Parts: sequence; structure tokens; C-alpha cells
Amino acid sequence: MIFSSDSPNKASLSQQEKIARLRLIRTENIGPVTFRHLINQYGSGEKALEMLPELARRGGRKKPLKATPEKNVLKELDELDKVGGELLVIGDSAYPSALAATEDAPPVLFALGHTHLLDHKIFGIVGSRNSSAVGLKQAQKIAYDLGQASYKIVSGMARGIDAAVHQGSITTGTIAILAGGADVVYPRENAALYDRIKAEGLILSEMPLGTQPQARHFPRRNRIISGLSLGILVVEANHRSGSLITARQALEQGREVFAIPGSPMDPRAKGPNSLIRQGAVLTESASDILEVLAMMDDRHISEPQLDLFSGPGKEPAPESDLADARPQICEKLSHTPTSVDELIRMTELSPSVVQTVLLELELAGEISRHPGNRVAFC
Repeated sequence: MIFSSDSPNKASLSQQEKIARLRLIRTENIGPVTFRHLINQYGSGEKALEMLPELARRGGRKKPLKATPEKNVLKELDELDKVGGELLVIGDSAYPSALAATEDAPPVLFALGHTHLLDHKIFGIVGSRNSSAVGLKQAQKIAYDLGQASYKIVSGMARGIDAAVHQGSITTGTIAILAGGADVVYPRENAALYDRIKAEGLILSEMPLGTQPQARHFPRRNRIISGLSLGILVVEANHRSGSLITARQALEQGREVFAIPGSPMDPRAKGPNSLIRQGAVLTESASDILEVLAMMDDRHISEPQLDLFSGPGKEPAPESDLADARPQICEKLSHTPTSVDELIRMTELSPSVVQTVLLELELAGEISRHPGNRVAFC
């Protein structure tokens, strides 16, 4: 599928609105999905910030919810400017359309390097850290060949396959997604590669500068790799590899998944072989990928039906409707995640009313979001 940059919603956000949106995502109890619904509901980050205390109060929060102070995010932006970086905010014309089309796209990205690479067709390649010599050679060669075919290549800059992918595509355009801050080199052995990508390619992260990568950050990083890409190739991966998380997220995002088969005697082949059994495209060379991508050229997807751009916002649901809905929704919720669609079906309430009540509860710290558009009591 092709992601068009000609979306009618494309616009340039003002600097003040970018600051407001950065404040919003840095505020307690607000994640990417909640951020998206707040912008959709109120039309701008500035208006959403104004509404936070009241929404949280209606959700049952006793202590007032205060947005992250503007001085805090201005300090972040000053630090970003010092390292020569750029802030990409969802809803702005500079934000990549393919990633914006995903449900839990990061509201902000910190970029170091050449952001124009995001304007091109992007393909992702991931694989094992503990890779074989053959796997490294395959990853580097396919990355190089796809680069020669005008694709920009994205990976996670881990040791092993990721590093080989970046090395193979550095001259044609490579994008590294980091689990920590964009200014944090991890692993340290990739310091020289990091410097070269920063100079010739692009480094992206949704985490604040200076953030050291932790285990919980890597699945979040992986969704950005798949979200930017038309498809994902898995080179080598055991059954517990993070590369399989990337492949699963790619499928959930509607991307094509490719995998290189391997010997059943090699644990690193178990992941790709399993993906092929489940329908991934068996891949031996870049030509196998290019053939499939060529067939996808006429397929288009649009960004979700949520307006991420400045506007008047939606007419709020009447308070009487919300008052009646709150006990009905809370009765159906539990500590086991329930899909929002199921809540709407069971309560027979309008989607806008359900989403507003869920916003209130989340901002109050009463519920949490889970993958698959599900919610549960904390």
C-alpha cells in the first residue's frame, strides 16, 4: 500500500501549537491514543490543555490534573536545538504520513539528521542481535539493493542484523529508530555507526533526549519501525525475538511481512520460518520484495478518521448524556482489558459518549489503555 503525502488534512502547525502538543503528551496519564482522541475532540493542543482539569475531575480524580509546564518543554526544545535536532509533531506537514496512519503513532518525534528521507518510500528490515555471518551478509545485501531501487531503509540500530542493515543502506538513505533518546548511543559498540547515520541518514526517537533505553521501550520503538514502512523483512529471529513483535505490529498496521527462510536446525530460523507458515512472503533476495511492492502501488490507505490538525473541535456531548453513561460504562469495565468497540456494543451508547467518558476515566488515572484498542481498570 502507498501512503500519499497529499492528505487534505496536511497543514503546518504554529510553533505555539507544537509546544502545546508536546506539553500534552508529557502530561500525566496521557499516552498516544488518548492524545489522539483529545486533539480530535477539541481541535487543538491548546484547547485540550484547557480541558484537562475538568475532564479529570469528571472522571473522579480528587487532585487537580496539571499539564506539564511550558517551561519544561521549552527546556526540552532548547536541548534539542543544541544538538542540531528537529521536533516532528503529529498533525504537522513534516510528520510522516505512513506513521500518522497508525492508531498509536507517537505524538512527537525527535529527529537528528536528514528529515527529507521521510518523504520517500520506506522499507523496514529487522533481525537477531546474535546473528550468523550468512544472515549479516543477506541483510546488508538486501538493504543495499532496496536502496538502489530508491527505497529508504529503516531499522533499530541494534547489534547484529540491524547494524548490517544500516551499513548496507547508509549511502542510499538509512533511518535508525532508537529506544532511548535520540542523543543516546546504544549499544556503545555502534558509536561510529551512530555518528555516520546522524551525518548522512536520520535518527528518530519518541523519547526525551537523554533517556537511557529500557526493556519496555523496545516494543514502542518497534511500532515506529513498522509504522514508517511499506513492509517489514525479518532476516533471523528466535521465537522470543523482538523482531517478531515488529512483524506482528506490521500486520496489525496493515503492512506486508517478508521473511528469509533458514535451516530448521538453527534457532535463529524459527521466527522467519514460523512467519512464512503464517503467510509471510518467502524472501531470498530484494527482487522478491520489489515484486510484491510493485503490486501494492495501486493500493492506498488514508490516515485514521481523527482530525489531528488545528480546528474548531467537535460539539461536546451533553452533560446529561455523559452523566447517564458513566455508571453504565464503569459497570462493564473490569481489570481485564475490554475492547472499546465491545463497550459501545454492550452499552448501546454513541461512540462519542463512550470515548468522552473513557477520556475522563483515563485522565483521572482510573483506567489504562492496552493494545488492540482495549481498556481496563488500573
